[in-house]
Amino acid sequence: MGAKLGRRSIGYALLTVVVVSATSTSASESFDEQWLSGLISENDAQVELCSSCCDDCCCGDACDCGSACCGSDRLFGLFARSDHSFDRFISPMTNPVFFEDPRTLTEARMVFLQHNVPGAAGGGDVRLVAMQLRAALTDRLSIVAAKDGFIMSTNPLINDGWADFDVGLKYNFYADPQSQRLLSGGFAYELPVGTPRALQGSGDGELHFYLSGGAQLGEHSHWISSSGFRAALDEDTDSDLWYWSNHFDYEFHDRWYFLTELNWFNWTRAGANPALNGVEGGDLFNIGSTGVAGNDIVTNAVGLKFKRNRHREFGVAFEYPLTDRRDVLETRITADWIFRY
Repeated sequence: MGAKLGRRSIGYALLTVVVVSATSTSASESFDEQWLSGLISENDAQVELCSSCCDDCCCGDACDCGSACCGSDRLFGLFARSDHSFDRFISPMTNPVFFEDPRTLTEARMVFLQHNVPGAAGGGDVRLVAMQLRAALTDRLSIVAAKDGFIMSTNPLINDGWADFDVGLKYNFYADPQSQRLLSGGFAYELPVGTPRALQGSGDGELHFYLSGGAQLGEHSHWISSSGFRAALDEDTDSDLWYWSNHFDYEFHDRWYFLTELNWFNWTRAGANPALNGVEGGDLFNIGSTGVAGNDIVTNAVGLKFKRNRHREFGVAFEYPLTDRRDVLETRITADWIFRY
């Protein structure tokens, strides 16, 4: 009981941190302005150097200026522009709830999943239509809402309904535009507000802690890697999960990228639900099944992305398990469409 109350208190405390961070944007903006005023003389020289290659928003990659040329305008007066110092990167596709892009972004990401369920878990299809939101509060701190949407299912164990909603903060610890390397970390709280018949809304929600980093490899390739832990606040209704996701891409033609991704899911603690003993739900569902502790699933995905410009990105990927264990994943098609500020 004490451990459950402790986890629940942590969840409420982290949610409070997110709310306070969002509502204190004006105060943090004032602090940022004071901090930036001490760097004006240094940045003026950089802006002058870059002025010849600035486009309508920021400096080009060739100048290595990042957002030095960007204006201070904020979306709705609250949210800063995305960090455009790493515009040749593309965002990961699979494990969309947990595999977080390490960049500081302000964007809306439309996500569609076509998920085929193995016959052993009832068969049928599960589809998800969702919109992820990310909003930069400063050049390093951003709000992330990575899970939401509506679930449609032909599986006899999963009915139609709303997905849970999560919200959290991401902080960029390290960013080097010259070497094109960066590292971020964050946390999120998943609120159990979804539809129970869609295998959502169970227990007291869950916490998600993660690290995510990226690097440019050579002239046309990029690697993004993220690892994190999903901890249930109610240990009787949900399971705990550790994951490691990796993304590799190659720009084979102007603005066209080939990508491949690997996801490793390891269940560190089982729940108390005996209905689907030994079967868990991966990234989208937390069934809380018994007998899953120590289970592993590894998936691979291949796909394509087209990056029209720094503000638009569209991709599609096909994912399948590499392990004999599949649980609720036979195959999955993921499509996304990103509108970035």
